[in-house]
Amino acid sequence: MNVPVWVNGELLAPAEAKVSVWDHGLMVGDGVFETIKIVGGESFALTRHLDRLALSARRMDLPEPDLEAIADGVRKLLAAAPRWALGRIRVTYTSGPGPLGSDRGTQGTTTVVIVDEQPPFPPTANVTVVPWPRNERGALAGVKSTSYGDNAKALAYAKARGGGEAIFGNLAGNLCEGTGSNVFIVQDGRLLTPTLDSGCLAGVTRALVLEWYGGEEADVPLRALYEAEEAFLTSTTRDVQPIRMVDDTVLPAAPGPVTRQAMEVFAERSAKDLDPR
Repeated sequence: MNVPVWVNGELLAPAEAKVSVWDHGLMVGDGVFETIKIVGGESFALTRHLDRLALSARRMDLPEPDLEAIADGVRKLLAAAPRWALGRIRVTYTSGPGPLGSDRGTQGTTTVVIVDEQPPFPPTANVTVVPWPRNERGALAGVKSTSYGDNAKALAYAKARGGGEAIFGNLAGNLCEGTGSNVFIVQDGRLLTPTLDSGCLAGVTRALVLEWYGGEEADVPLRALYEAEEAFLTSTTRDVQPIRMVDDTVLPAAPGPVTRQAMEVFAERSAKDLDPR
C-alpha cells in the first residue's frame, strides 16, 4: 500500500508510521475504534461514526477525541487514495502509552486513521451461533472497544464451521449481535431487532434501517433466529445482507420480501445522502 496513514495529526508513509510498544491499545485493548465505509472515494455517514467514537470514548472515560482533526485526516487520506468502488476507513483511538498493567499513562492519547480497499460481501450470509454469551451488564457493553479478543475467537469458531459471521446471544438468553454486525429477523410479518439493552452495539446501519425503513426494537429469544421467516445482518461495509442459513437451519427465503424492501430502501437513501445526520 502506497496510501499514507494518519497518526496523531501527521500524514506518514505506512513504513514510517510508528506507535509505541507501550501503547495501551496494544497492551490491554484500552481504546475505541470506528470502521467507516468508502463509496466511490467518499466516506459514508462520517458524522454519525465520529459521534459514536466520541460516545465510546466517554463511556471508557477516555479524553474527548478531536473529531475535527480526525475528519480532516480522513479527507486527506481519501484524497490520496484510489477511488475504490468500496473501501473502508479505520479510526483507532487509544489511551496512549502507559505502564505495564492496567493503569493508564499521562503521555496523551494515540489516534490512527487508515484507509484500504474492501472486498464486497457475498450476497447472502451463513451464520453460526457461538456458545459464549455477551454480557449485557458488562462495563464495555455497547462500546466499540479495541478489546476484540472475544470477537476474533468467535469468528474463527464460526468460520471453522462454515459460517461467515458469528452470532452471540446474551446472558438473558436473548439474541444480541454478530461480531461486526447487528441482526434483524422477521417474525409473524414483523421486522424485529434486539434492543440496545441486549448489549449489542448501536450500529450506524442498524439505526438507518430503523429510521428509513422501519422495524421494532424488542427482546428476542435466541431460538427465534432459527425460526425466523427471514433474517438479515446490517453493518457498515455489508449494508443489508440476507441470512441464508443459521447453523444447519436454512431459512425460508434469503432475501425474503421484507429484507428485499429494506435493501432497496437503504440503497436508495444512502445513495442520495452520504452523510445522513
